[in-house]
Amino acid sequence: MKNNNLYMVVTILILSVCNTQRVEANGGNTNRITEALKSGEVGVNLRYRTEYVEQDNMYEDAVASTLRTRINWRSGSFQGANFFLELDNVSEIGVDRYNSTVNGKTEYPVVADPKGTEINQVYLRYNLEQLKVTVGNQRINLNNPRFVGGMEGKASWRQNERTYDGIRYQYGNPGQLQLDHSYIYNINRVYGGDSNFSDFKGDIHLFRASYPVLIKHQLSVFLYNLDFDNAINDSSRTYGMDYLGNFGGFETRLSFAHQKNINKNLNDYSANYYLAEITGTLGKMKGKIGYEILGANNGIGFSTPLATTHKFQGFTDKFRKTPANGVEDLYVTANLKLVGGNLGISYHNFEANQGNAFYGSEWSVRYNRKFSKHLSGMVKYATYNAKDYLSDTNKFWLMITMNF
Repeated sequence: MKNNNLYMVVTILILSVCNTQRVEANGGNTNRITEALKSGEVGVNLRYRTEYVEQDNMYEDAVASTLRTRINWRSGSFQGANFFLELDNVSEIGVDRYNSTVNGKTEYPVVADPKGTEINQVYLRYNLEQLKVTVGNQRINLNNPRFVGGMEGKASWRQNERTYDGIRYQYGNPGQLQLDHSYIYNINRVYGGDSNFSDFKGDIHLFRASYPVLIKHQLSVFLYNLDFDNAINDSSRTYGMDYLGNFGGFETRLSFAHQKNINKNLNDYSANYYLAEITGTLGKMKGKIGYEILGANNGIGFSTPLATTHKFQGFTDKFRKTPANGVEDLYVTANLKLVGGNLGISYHNFEANQGNAFYGSEWSVRYNRKFSKHLSGMVKYATYNAKDYLSDTNKFWLMITMNF
C-alpha cells in the first residue's frame, strides 16, 4: 500500500479546510449535521439466482442457488458532503453443488459466488461545484467499461462485486470537458474475504479525460497504470483512446489501446487493442455488430484484470483471461421488445490474433422483464462450442430481483 496513507490524509485535509470555510461562511450551524443524518435514505436489494453449468471437461454439472441481500444507507448532504454505507450478504439457498472457489468442491465447475457477509461500499463524498471527490471503498466504472469496472456496474453480475479502495477525483459535467483520476491501493475482488485471491494490492492510477468534440460525438483518452504488489505479472501500463459518435441514428464506437509490462512484471511484452462497433435501431429491434481484437506479444495476451468481463466476449466467460496468442471476436447482437420485456440474442466467433487457430463460437439468448417498480426477472442461456480452445460449455441462469 506504499504511499496511499499520505495521499489520503493530504486529500482529506484539503477537503476539510474547504468545508470548514463553507461552514464558517454559513454560521457553522451544527444542527444541519443532525438534519443531514436524519434525512438519510435506506435501500434494500434482494437478488435470487440459480446458475447451472455443464462443462465437458468436468464429470459433474454445477448448480448454484444463491441469494444476495444488499442493504445500504446514504446520508443527507451537509456542506456538499455525504456518507454512504452498503452491506452485502450472499447465502446458499437449497442447492450448493458448485465450486465457489473457496468451498473445496473442485469436482464441480466454478460458479464464483461464495457465501459470506461483507462491507461492499463505504465512502465519504464531497461535491464542490464541478469537483466531486470520493474517499473510501467505492464502485468505479470507466468508459463502457472494457478496462475498469465493477462486474457489470450497479447490478454486478457476480453476487459479490468488485470495488475499489482509494480516492477518486471527478471534474466537469456532461456536455463539457470531464476529468477523472483515481488512486487505488486495494481492489476487493469477487471471490470474498476467505479467498487467497480476495484482493489486488498495489499502487494503481486510473486516468480518463473526455470531451464532446461535436454534438453527439465524444472523444476520450485514458491511462491505466496497474502496479500490483501481489500479482506482479499482471502489472501493466495501458493508454489509449475511445470515440463514441452518432450518425443519423447509428451509434459508432472506435477504440484503440496499447499495453506493456511495467516494474516487477517478469513478462516482457507489448500488445495492442482494437474495437470497431456499430449499433442501430429498426422499429422495435436494436442490433449491433462489432469486431474486437486483443493482441499478443511474446506469448502474452493483452490483459484486462479490472474489466467487467461478463459483458464482453460471451456470457460463458471463456475468455476472462486473454489466450497467449490473443483473441479476435466478431460478434452480432439483436434486442427486441417482446411481451413487456426485452429479448436478446447474440453470436460470437472467436479466433486467435496470432496464428490460424479457431477457438470456437458462442450463441446466447436472454429475456428480462420488469414486472413492477420493485420486481424484475431474467432468464439467460449461453452455449460455447469449443474447437481449438478450452471445452464445450453450457450455462443457464434464472434471476429474480427486488428493490426497495
